[in-house]
Amino acid sequence: MKIPNLRFILISLNVLAIPLVMSAKPLSTAHSLNSGDQLTFNTITESVVGMVLPSDQPDSLALVLNFLNDDIRFPTLPYYTYGSGLGITSPDSTFRMNIRFRMQNRASFNINDGRDNGVEGVVRRLRLRFDGFVGDPSFLYAIQLSFAPGDVGALEDGENLNVIRDAMFFYRPNDRVNLGFGQTKLPGNRQRVNSSGALQLTDRSINNARFTIDRDYGVHAYYLNEDENAFSWNIKTAVSTGNGRNWTKSPSTDLAYTGRVELMPFGALSGGGMFFEGDILREQTPKLLLATTYHVNYGARRSQGQTGTELFETRDLTSFFVDAMFKYKGFAAMYAYMSRSVEGNPLTVSTPFQVIGGDPAPGPVVGVFAGNGHDWQLSYIFPSNYELIGRYSVQHTRGNAGAVFPDVNQLSFGLTRYIWEHTLKLQAEVTRTETVWQADARPSTEDWYLRFQIEIGI
Repeated sequence: MKIPNLRFILISLNVLAIPLVMSAKPLSTAHSLNSGDQLTFNTITESVVGMVLPSDQPDSLALVLNFLNDDIRFPTLPYYTYGSGLGITSPDSTFRMNIRFRMQNRASFNINDGRDNGVEGVVRRLRLRFDGFVGDPSFLYAIQLSFAPGDVGALEDGENLNVIRDAMFFYRPNDRVNLGFGQTKLPGNRQRVNSSGALQLTDRSINNARFTIDRDYGVHAYYLNEDENAFSWNIKTAVSTGNGRNWTKSPSTDLAYTGRVELMPFGALSGGGMFFEGDILREQTPKLLLATTYHVNYGARRSQGQTGTELFETRDLTSFFVDAMFKYKGFAAMYAYMSRSVEGNPLTVSTPFQVIGGDPAPGPVVGVFAGNGHDWQLSYIFPSNYELIGRYSVQHTRGNAGAVFPDVNQLSFGLTRYIWEHTLKLQAEVTRTETVWQADARPSTEDWYLRFQIEIGI
């Protein structure tokens, strides 16, 4: 690289020191549902739904208990928040709408190998969510909209504007069964299922970017068997279109099928802990989550199944995920294995075109990223709510996919200051990405970025 190592080290130290300079006292948790305060029934109802309900009404008590279980009520759409957003409830308790927002403001200094360096400032994510029930707490809805350019994507003629991220109807007949219909995240790899607002580093790994099965439109069926003090397990399934979110092009009878099994041998993680990274709640007993997902996408039309560039020919894709998460007294460790295989040649070629005075020549090539990757992530949060994080990721192509995709490895170090858990935090990160091409003479590259990010939401 052209930049002197000493300059890079000094810049890194300056960026990582930003959260130290901007540190603030944690916000008061006097009215937090996660605090240890002994709140009365009316105090809880007033802080959660903005009204006081008579404590002698059993229906009102059941309603409030439902409010406290939001993250369990929406297991297909986890959304970690410190509180419960801003709630509106009808006087007869037959309708409820909860409003939440989330924003990530990011500044990065990109140090590129063989290309110009640059400073980037973006609103990485800007989300608005509405959820609640209509008629009965068993009939639920969840809507999430996105507005940042990185979420919506570039505007192209003939393409949809991808504002809608989630639009789901749920039927929850009891505490264990959840049935859903609409568009949301598939039960795929752990890091994707977690909200992007509940990450320890500023973004997900390179393997999540390549292998995740992301969002899709379909039918979900979950069976949850969770107990913080006993062996627990979940089964999560989905049948979906396989085309990804907001696909309105020609329909097909090909579908995608997803199944996930989660095991918690030492009991379920407390406070919805499976849906956020890091042990910010400081588990007092060791907690372990083991999970695997199997996904088949028949007749996939895009290079990564639900995401990516549109292929010239459909392909049958199979994805396999294994992940583990361990938390204990502020220490957290995560591991993930992700893979994708394709039936037949992973490369698709457009219709050959005639070269005047010669033989037909092949057109452009679009390939399926077939291969595998590993993520390792370690962290520790201090009593002062500063957290140190390290992550290492490796990614390998398989077969002919190496003709159009490189092998990549990435090393990241981060420092996070939690002011109000994951809903108000300051993050600093330094990351090195090495790209190695196997199939041609293109040189390997080593790129760096330094990043500072503020996350805020309700």
